Amino acid sequence: MTDALEGVDPLPAGPDGLICSAKGCRAEAKLDLRWNNPKIHTPSRRKHWLACAEHQESLSAFLSARGFLCEVVPLEG
Repeated sequence: MTDALEGVDPLPAGPDGLICSAKGCRAEAKLDLRWNNPKIHTPSRRKHWLACAEHQESLSAFLSARGFLCEVVPLEG
């Protein structure tokens, strides 16, 4: 079964590949922070924030404080 069928949105790959979602950061992402806003998404839906090693903690903390963070998955490659 593909991620799309499981409720996971496609990874946000741009022309520069998978880059960190932190504002102003252009580093290669190493982790996929999968999240869900239960007020607007179905329980199985997963959105993505990508994180480099430097921003993993701050991005995870932001999502966790709101009760949005579901899982952290290493990116392959």
